[in-house]
Amino acid sequence: MENTLYYGDNLNVLQEHIKDDTVDLIYLDPPFKSGRNYSLIFKEANGSDSVAQRKAFEDTWTWDETASRTYNKIMKGQFPQELKDTLRGFDSFLEKREMFSYLVMMGIRLVELKRVLKSTGSIYLHCDPSASHYLKILMDSIFNPLNFQNEIIWYYQTGGASKKRFSRKHDTIFFYTKSDKWAFNSKDVAIKRTEKALQRAKCPKGARISVDDIYKNPDDVFIIPQMNPMAKERLGYPTQKPEALLEGIIKASSNTGDIVLDPFCGCGTTVVVAEKLKRKWIGIDITYLATNLIKTRLKDTFIDRKEPVSYKVIGEPEDLKSAKALAKSDPYQFQYWALGLVEARPSKEEEKRGADKGIDGKWYFQERDKSYKQILISVKSGHVGRKDIGELRGVIDRENAPIGVFITLHPPTREMRTEAASTGFYTSPWDDKSYSRIQILTIEELLAGAEMKYPRGTTEGGRKKARKHTDGEQITI
Repeated sequence: MENTLYYGDNLNVLQEHIKDDTVDLIYLDPPFKSGRNYSLIFKEANGSDSVAQRKAFEDTWTWDETASRTYNKIMKGQFPQELKDTLRGFDSFLEKREMFSYLVMMGIRLVELKRVLKSTGSIYLHCDPSASHYLKILMDSIFNPLNFQNEIIWYYQTGGASKKRFSRKHDTIFFYTKSDKWAFNSKDVAIKRTEKALQRAKCPKGARISVDDIYKNPDDVFIIPQMNPMAKERLGYPTQKPEALLEGIIKASSNTGDIVLDPFCGCGTTVVVAEKLKRKWIGIDITYLATNLIKTRLKDTFIDRKEPVSYKVIGEPEDLKSAKALAKSDPYQFQYWALGLVEARPSKEEEKRGADKGIDGKWYFQERDKSYKQILISVKSGHVGRKDIGELRGVIDRENAPIGVFITLHPPTREMRTEAASTGFYTSPWDDKSYSRIQILTIEELLAGAEMKYPRGTTEGGRKKARKHTDGEQITI
């Protein structure tokens, strides 16, 4: 099996691509609240949701025609009777509101996750108190209460304090198995006792201390701090989970070469940790931005390897025809996908200045004096003309950026190329080379391997700084 990153709705991906009884371990960190968009939301400076991205990612969990059809499908189809009874019970007091929609949409996905899980497999469902009590009942109805193994508490201490209630400092992780036989490597996650603990449990004089005396089996409270803002692995996600949390789960419930699946893989923590621990992995996410960031994270994390991480990506456009289809069906996803072709991060400026005049993405490179210079990127999927180049020229002049890149789905006109050429060149102190201040790249050229041209003294640093310099935006995946 080849490592695979899927773009798309995880329900469709599971049904169309993942075979029965093929996965050893599943970890999922789905959205906790029905009213919250699980895809991806950039926050504005005032903390409000991004207007443009809200349009791009409609809330999957609202009660609408899709949720209604899914509920009817479960009630009339070959689904566990326990699930039907549970949802019917939820409906009696939650009614057709957002939380009920959330549970319906999670229910059908959990059924698919059970299908793909091996009989000896395990599943860990990560949630918080806003929906954990409902999800526990839902898991019982699908996986059987007898296969419930642990309610794990992730205690992290950090976070805000409240004057009206006890401070909330934990998440819950439900650990279920598919049957009464499953892998659990307690020795791989055993905790070394402190010197004081060893003294208290000291054997009689002259007796040898065994390994079991030195190490103890971990309990169901994981005391793992959330990442501090300067953590090496931090990507700017307020809901990003620390790698140490996933490391414990993957070590305990899988072995080398096993297949680990994350159907809401977000920024890719499960994928990266599985790769580090020599497991095979499957990641699924519904946004191109997430899959693009995961690809960059894999490249950054394993940059010292002689060979890059081997995996395939399914669901992305592979030719001009499919790129045009994506642009027609979802312009915002097209934009994020196109930015991914040059490994750029989206920018918030597009919402502040208007989609036609703003900055769609940014990339950074380092100069000889260790300073970071920005490349501003504009993406267009519709008709283009000379004025678009003029607007990009105005933006890079205003922002004092040395280079601007114009990505277009359609071929540029002669006037556009003339306008771009008239902006001149940026000469780098790093290599004394000159680079066009405005570069035009078509989607067709990018698919064929074309790249932005800029000083490449520190490519690795450029990627990492690009993440940290993107105006401090917050992402919730």
